[in-house]
Amino acid sequence: MAGRGPAPAGAHTRAENDRQLQSVISDGKLRGPALPSGVLFDADGNVRPWHKMTQKWWEHWRRSPQATQMLTDADWDFLLDTALLHDQVWTNGEWRLASEVRLRVQKFGATPEDRARLGVEIGRRLPAAPAAPAAGPGATVTSIDASRRAQITDAG
Repeated sequence: MAGRGPAPAGAHTRAENDRQLQSVISDGKLRGPALPSGVLFDADGNVRPWHKMTQKWWEHWRRSPQATQMLTDADWDFLLDTALLHDQVWTNGEWRLASEVRLRVQKFGATPEDRARLGVEIGRRLPAAPAAPAAGPGATVTSIDASRRAQITDAG
């Protein structure tokens, strides 16, 4: 039977299983290098561009919350090697390379399952709080708050 075994127990008995999740949040910044040009060639030896799906995939990684954790050139070099494989999958239909691409991107937490194994969760930046309405004839929140405070202090 395929799978990864039974669901984990609610309480762990080993200390190494009690690790805390690390939360990463995208800051919206574009990180890492652009895909290099002049490295791919067609059958005639002419320089060709990266496949559009690989370009899109690369940009997703550069903007991902995980990119905030890719701090070394070696991280990006490893992902660039993976982009070369990704390009071959999409350009030449080399689907046998898809499993290697999958193994490589799991190291960066590509899927929710990968992130759970790595102990990483993707946090969400909370939307900015709406601006408070200007005080005027309909502004009752402040007056309710003030009257409740007065009731509490008068009762004590």
